[in-house]
Amino acid sequence: MAETKKAPAEDGLGDLTYEQAREELVETVRRLEAGGTTLEESLALWERGERLATACQGWLDGARERLEAALEKDAEQG
Repeated sequence: MAETKKAPAEDGLGDLTYEQAREELVETVRRLEAGGTTLEESLALWERGERLATACQGWLDGARERLEAALEKDAEQG
């Protein structure tokens, strides 16, 4: 399987792969749902979660576009 593309640096996500970002997003949601954090910590977690969710959605959208293009190309050839 090909290596997953890394997150764009401007997202503040460094070199996370899709899988790493998704796992961090799950952990972020778990921490928010558990409570027990200060308002500042909660806001920071929320903001990080938003960036992670946006990055993950971008990867999924890109994968969908690639799949649709491949299916379209296959249909044209078939």
